[in-house]
Amino acid sequence: MRIGLIAIDGCFGSAVASVIDIVRVADGARGDVDPRIDPIELAILGPKRRVTTTASMTLSVDHPLSESAEFDVVVVPALGTLTAAATNDALQGRDARSVIASLGRLDDATTRIAAACTGVFAVAETGRMHHRRATTSWFLGPEFLKRYPTVALDLDTMVVVDGNLVTAGAAFAHIDLALSLVRSISPDLAQHVAKLLIIDERPSQAAFVAYEHLRHEDPIVVEFERFVRAHLDEPFNVAFVAQSLGTSRRTLERRVRAALNLTPLGFVQRLRIERARHLSATTDLTSAEIALRVGYANAETLRSLLRRERRRS
Repeated sequence: MRIGLIAIDGCFGSAVASVIDIVRVADGARGDVDPRIDPIELAILGPKRRVTTTASMTLSVDHPLSESAEFDVVVVPALGTLTAAATNDALQGRDARSVIASLGRLDDATTRIAAACTGVFAVAETGRMHHRRATTSWFLGPEFLKRYPTVALDLDTMVVVDGNLVTAGAAFAHIDLALSLVRSISPDLAQHVAKLLIIDERPSQAAFVAYEHLRHEDPIVVEFERFVRAHLDEPFNVAFVAQSLGTSRRTLERRVRAALNLTPLGFVQRLRIERARHLSATTDLTSAEIALRVGYANAETLRSLLRRERRRS
């Protein structure tokens, strides 16, 4: 597999470095796992001969963006921005526009595109995510939905694969993105690399999502999240919750959908799964006891939801 990693001035240094290290460790270890695994080549693509990341790391560019189509996978890392305004500004920069143009010329049949964090915005700019699933940094979800309303955004999942598109969450999800690419070559190799580098499994962004961060976007959704967390062990009734928050059921459903791309019930299920995983990892409670703590009278219902989430991730 030939992997082309795009780098532009100001991109996240940790993002670029993590992809480089994981791919090169995988290439070095492939013979120990299975001698039949073909070499994994990684090269830096960029709009100029040398680029500097946010960590002042200088990279020599191996190939111009015009040669992106020669690679099996093209990886687009984070742009180095942390706010919606800064991300929108970065997308208008000369280097970013060059990247977007080069991505737009790629053939879906021959080249996969992988992106993480704000790099997903650059891919979405090409229009190729229309009606497809993707993820990005959870705290930029509202801006992403506003800018690309036809994308089926999943802010819970760490890595989303939809055909030839692979997307991952916030900055350190580049680790998960790189492992996902290695896993597509060999699951055993990916597992071996994860053990060598002591990379914990993180199938979901849910444990990291603090929805209070969305206060400036929609205070009703923030209050809804707080209310649900405080009553997670109780039966969920969307009409009752809406009334408790001083709004209508229809308004609550519309606002939650707009902010999170989930129904209220879907969001509650995500929070219940998050709490259940935490209790399972930190307590000696039985599965039946955990189910009651997160609002399910039947432990099998919770187990079914957990299995479904694992399949999705």
